[in-house]
Amino acid sequence: MKALITGGEGGLGRAMRARLEREGYEVDSLDLVNGFDVTDPAAWERVEAVDLACLNAGILTADTDLTKLSYDDYRQAVSVNVDGVVLGVQRLAQVMDEGAIVATASLAGLVGMPLDAIYSLTKHAVVGFVRSIAPQIAPIKINAICPGIADTPMLDKHDQRAMFAAAGFPLLRPEEVADAMWLAATSEGTGECWFVQPGRAPAPFRFPNVPGPRSEGTTVGLPPI
Repeated sequence: MKALITGGEGGLGRAMRARLEREGYEVDSLDLVNGFDVTDPAAWERVEAVDLACLNAGILTADTDLTKLSYDDYRQAVSVNVDGVVLGVQRLAQVMDEGAIVATASLAGLVGMPLDAIYSLTKHAVVGFVRSIAPQIAPIKINAICPGIADTPMLDKHDQRAMFAAAGFPLLRPEEVADAMWLAATSEGTGECWFVQPGRAPAPFRFPNVPGPRSEGTTVGLPPI
């Protein structure tokens, strides 16, 4: 069995690699440090079919103050966090006939995260994309995992580690996120977004229904799209 992980050299990526290797997978780590740029369409053209793909690469915004964030840094965050997932799914859907894809979103894709609004924007995009693309790429399954705050080197980028420690806020271990990835990858569902929180069993998030439109006082169903 073959698998790939983008961002495979980071904290979550390494934990996912270890979990998949324990499950008997031959894992290909696609990471910027070994020459793979998830934002480059040409790089994706060299990727072939796998049994399981983890689209995990992601970055925090360079400056969390929107008034100081440069355009290039904004585009970089969107490109890595969103394009890296979209380009990956596009290529994998071209070369895979079956199998599973798991995208790493975030709890910041289910709720607002004022600490880094652009990061939250990108993870909301991943959540919406996974939910929307699932029927189109079937029988390939695609799900997202939405971890809370994990204990990885990303916490050090904006000096967040001390803040969480001072607040006594529990952090996820990377191994817990990897376990959630495996649950999402092997579940029967598709188009699901699994929340991952310390002390709780990962499970698909149940999105509330939006009230439907009304026509002459009668509520109608979903639009034909």
